[in-house]
Amino acid sequence: MKGFYIIFFFIFTNAWSQQTISGKVVDSKNKPIDKANVFIDGTYDGATTAADGTFSFETSESGTQVLKITALLYDTASINIDVLNYKNQTIVLKDAEGTLDTVVINAGTFEAGDKSKSAVLKPLDIVTTAGSAGDIVGALLTLPGTQTVGESGRLFIRGGEANETQTFVDGIRVAQPYGAAANNLPARGRFSPFLFKGISFSTGGYSAEYGEALSSVLLLNTTDMPTEEQTDISIMTVGLGLSNTQKWKKSAFTFNTSYINLQPYQWIAPQDVDWNKPYQSLSGEAVYRREFENGLLKVYGAFDAAQLDLNQFDINTSGLSRFALKNDNFYGNASYDGALNNGWRIFSGLSFGYNTNKIDLNFGNVTNIERAYHAKLRFKKRFSSTHKLTFGAEAFRTNFSELFEDLASGDFPLQYELDILSAFAEYDYTVTKDLAFKFGVRGSRNALLNSNFVDPRVSLAYKISKNGTLSAAYGIFRQAAPADLLKFENKLGNEKSTHYLLNYEYRKNNQLFRAEVYNKEYDQLVTFSGNQAQFGETFSNSGFGMARGVDLLWRDNHNIKNLEYWVSYSYIDTERLYRGFPSEVTPSFVAKHTASIVTKYWVQSLKSQIGLTHTFNSGRPYNDPNETAFMNQKTKYFQNLSLGWAYLMNPQMIIYFSAQNLLGAQNVFGYQFASNPDENGQFARRAIRPAADKFFFVGFFWTISSDKSKNQLDNL
Repeated sequence: MKGFYIIFFFIFTNAWSQQTISGKVVDSKNKPIDKANVFIDGTYDGATTAADGTFSFETSESGTQVLKITALLYDTASINIDVLNYKNQTIVLKDAEGTLDTVVINAGTFEAGDKSKSAVLKPLDIVTTAGSAGDIVGALLTLPGTQTVGESGRLFIRGGEANETQTFVDGIRVAQPYGAAANNLPARGRFSPFLFKGISFSTGGYSAEYGEALSSVLLLNTTDMPTEEQTDISIMTVGLGLSNTQKWKKSAFTFNTSYINLQPYQWIAPQDVDWNKPYQSLSGEAVYRREFENGLLKVYGAFDAAQLDLNQFDINTSGLSRFALKNDNFYGNASYDGALNNGWRIFSGLSFGYNTNKIDLNFGNVTNIERAYHAKLRFKKRFSSTHKLTFGAEAFRTNFSELFEDLASGDFPLQYELDILSAFAEYDYTVTKDLAFKFGVRGSRNALLNSNFVDPRVSLAYKISKNGTLSAAYGIFRQAAPADLLKFENKLGNEKSTHYLLNYEYRKNNQLFRAEVYNKEYDQLVTFSGNQAQFGETFSNSGFGMARGVDLLWRDNHNIKNLEYWVSYSYIDTERLYRGFPSEVTPSFVAKHTASIVTKYWVQSLKSQIGLTHTFNSGRPYNDPNETAFMNQKTKYFQNLSLGWAYLMNPQMIIYFSAQNLLGAQNVFGYQFASNPDENGQFARRAIRPAADKFFFVGFFWTISSDKSKNQLDNL
């Protein structure tokens, strides 16, 4: 596909009119209802309510007309009005029957948001969970279904690799969600949690609206219009940060920027890394919002410029191997979410991502560039409190090129272009307040392969008691072959997974219990003939695999005053035949047993919140060439006890201290073996361990708001 896709963000439907209709929409408790659709039945004249519930629009109609008002979770209202005299009226909507206790489909999904009926995490959990270091991924790793892969720092979900999870900001895909890192050193997510109002994290069975992910999707939604102006200043042992929000009548602008430099920390607490130049980065994010009469425009942008230079020990070489990396990354998207007439809503968005790596090695240089685009158009309509239809289309494009300059052998250029067109439709049907269904289908076309796919997605939920819900989900999911393989063989087919999930959830008095069993079947995984992907190997989609297990979660914020905690446990049985594996085995990134305990306790006398997080994993498999069986060895178990202490100096200032691996556990992630045996026929090995057994962090955070009502208590 040589061209790309242009989407117009705005649809103007206003016609010339003579009369103004205005008013306010509230609920039974006189609270304003945001984004309610108000329109004259049988016409295109209407508007969407603002955050304060008000609306106003013009119409050329006259006489007596029927004014309709629709809103999510409320009964539709129809009112006979006199067009000439209907101004500044208040309309009260009733809660839809069973709204407050209507069944919610929970299978495979974790929500983080104050307004979400199915929230498992609160947004502030991201920054107050001990051991997360303010990283979104770090907090999610305390949930069941995730794997702690300390040498990577990325999300590994239910037997899937990190590239099987896709990240979306405001519904638009992010091609490069992680920052720069060296081999066996963990990466961090690129996004600040403070810019996002809510997070949805799916461990399987997700909506037909999202594709190109075999295992999971992470949905990040930026905040809408802020309530006031404020400035945040942070001073940390690893760097500095500054953010500011400006607000006008119809628009707002927020930016944050940070500078990270590990050199001072290296002086204070040396790491087991031979740095030539410790990690440094300058990054920033910005969000512009603009309210229109019928919708909201968001423009989001993020940049990250990072570099590092170190020497790493390689068991196959004499001496140290140099690895120097310069990474430049930019991601931007624009989206518009608004109301059309007769209760329809439109969402349109476009994103562009640019990422380049310049790597210097002892034996050569590598330069790669990725340009990724995503365009999306979606329509929604809630026909009543029980029927909702969603459909749309999207397009992905990726352009990748890499040049390996070998000092001995010359240049090796690699590249590929990938174009995928998709369409999706989903129908939500709430049969009763105790029974709900979701039926979806997703079709896609891979232009590189000239192939088409149509995949079903189905989920349902049934309330078996006042506080208990049983959910189930099924779906087929596809994803293009990984980038590190496509660059060697462009014609690789899409990989496939099929998900089956059964979930039970119990909620009562700020207590939550979740239990989920799942079965995931892999097919058409990419394999190659040698031990590693390179020129000359034979590639095919002949791989397969499975993952099955159980995930448990208990969260309590009720029984002990000032204490909230959650406990998670995962068991997984998984094997796969893929890449260079000679047989179907458990991959090296999977631990059969994973458990986390997270606690947060508020001590009033100390004006402090003290948190502890303990993570435990059973041993992970690795291949020992000194043994005849493939991948038949396991590392020792992994554990990490982390502490977080937040001290409130005053309502606007906070000091935060955290320490990871307080017990000093000698964790091992795996082993590197020599390529050739020694004189005794044995392959030597070295352990892959963390750069430091313990990590300490101290930060000072100061919030300055226009009316001093915004303060650091919001972060506790």
